Amino acid sequence: MAGADLTDIAAGAIASIEDLGGQIENAFAQVGGHLGRTHSIFGDLNSGLESLSQELSGSKIEGASVAFQEIAARLRSLVEMLPQEAALLGTIGTGAAQASKLLTLLIKHTGMVSVIARSSRIEAASLEGDRADFVSFTREASDLATSVQNSIVACAKDQEKLSAAIAKVQGEQLQFDRNYRHQLQSVSDELMLSSSDITGRQVRSGQLAESAKASTSRIGSAVGGAIVSLQAGDSTRQRLEHICLGLRMITASAGSIVPAQVVLDPTAAQRLATLQAAQLKDAISGFTVDIASISQTLTRLAASSTSIVGQGHSLYGGEGADANSFFEVMKQRLARATVLISASAQAKQSVDDSLAVLETMLGKFRAAIAELDETVIDITLIGMNAGLKAGHLGGKARAFVVIANELKLSADQISETAKRLDPVLDQIGQAADQLKNMRSDDGATRVADLESQIMLAMREIELGNGRLVQMMDHLTRESAEFESLMLSARTMMATLGDKLANLPGIATDLERRDATIKTLAPDQALAIGGLFDELYLQYTMDAERDVHLKCSGRLGLPHTAVAPAAVSDESEDALFF
Repeated sequence: MAGADLTDIAAGAIASIEDLGGQIENAFAQVGGHLGRTHSIFGDLNSGLESLSQELSGSKIEGASVAFQEIAARLRSLVEMLPQEAALLGTIGTGAAQASKLLTLLIKHTGMVSVIARSSRIEAASLEGDRADFVSFTREASDLATSVQNSIVACAKDQEKLSAAIAKVQGEQLQFDRNYRHQLQSVSDELMLSSSDITGRQVRSGQLAESAKASTSRIGSAVGGAIVSLQAGDSTRQRLEHICLGLRMITASAGSIVPAQVVLDPTAAQRLATLQAAQLKDAISGFTVDIASISQTLTRLAASSTSIVGQGHSLYGGEGADANSFFEVMKQRLARATVLISASAQAKQSVDDSLAVLETMLGKFRAAIAELDETVIDITLIGMNAGLKAGHLGGKARAFVVIANELKLSADQISETAKRLDPVLDQIGQAADQLKNMRSDDGATRVADLESQIMLAMREIELGNGRLVQMMDHLTRESAEFESLMLSARTMMATLGDKLANLPGIATDLERRDATIKTLAPDQALAIGGLFDELYLQYTMDAERDVHLKCSGRLGLPHTAVAPAAVSDESEDALFF
């Protein structure tokens, strides 16, 4: 009856163990598939994220940042130029007003020469004899005075135009200063902020690339560890098969399906049951550790999945939704800068036009002064000749002596006024040259090349951001699917754990009668040892052999079987999957 009881226990154990072995095979196959899918998902996603991050942190984006800085610098230079321009235009305006006064004096003095010439002509008409010489002198003086006066009058008219042009430019410059100085500074600051924003995106892209690399390594290591842990499932399944092989020896005794030379009595059956109980306990102990390790690995994988999604959203969180507004702000800032620079270019053109007029005027003025110098010399000589001639004629030509002195006085006044005008013109010319040199580098108002560069880079950023948003959405979806897979895997591991919880009771039932068995006779020990040796030759793992040898020694059984060249657990694990 006791043998029948043990046979029933062994049969029940076989059924339970085989059921668990099938579940282990099925569960581990599914979990392995989940892990393979996981590795593929995150390998592709992280590779894409890393590639995209490198693209987003590339030279084009850096070029856009630098271009924004350059335009901002140009706007600041325009701001800095405004007070300098105002000062130089003021200098030119003041000089023009002084020139106007001096030109008025020149017109007055040259007019006086004409008046003296007319008086001389009247006096010459009253002379007898040498009248022709004095008439010739007075005509020559009158002609020179008229010519110079016409030249000076023309200069005065040009100067009026210049003064009007300078006044207009000063007004426009003042208006531009009032309207645009603050805007130029403000937009310059905005462009520097844009440069900083772009640089910030560049930095965050680099961070995302590093995060992707770290996550790839972490998840790859975790998946590799999980796969190694899953190989323990195959090892456990094989051990359970070997245990069932031993238990079938017990159940086969009821049907006499045993080797002919062996009589499987209750003692032998109990010894076999004791061995299988020991193997089952050791397998349970190892597999319990394996299941715990696998569950921990799956938990780490789920955490890694959540982490990479969280990192991605923390680095670019909200920027997907705000991206359009970000790019619109960039474009608006650039558009405002372009408008301001265009307005500056128009104001510059107005100044340039005035400078061109001024340059022409200064040329005329200097030519007129040069002509004036020659005329002064001629008038002075005419007066001297007239005076000498009058001296030879005596008292009747005394009036011409006075006229000659008046001509000399007028000539001196013209010369003095011309000398005063010359430094004024120099001052105006120097201010104009400084203003011209300041305006000659028109890089500050030429941004078409930079604008094109920025727009191209902004387009690259916009497209890259779109791909990034799509990839992050894809990552979020895949992560949710992965979490579902990991939940399913953990559930299967928990179910296996529940099934495994029944096996210790079976092991206890198998070895329950071990303490009541008496010491074996030599022939019994030899016979049962042969059965143990047959089982020993079926083992494929060192752990099985160790348990077997310890149990054989404890039961007093001889051991003669030599194990084939063993394949270690680690080597076998490496060949699994």
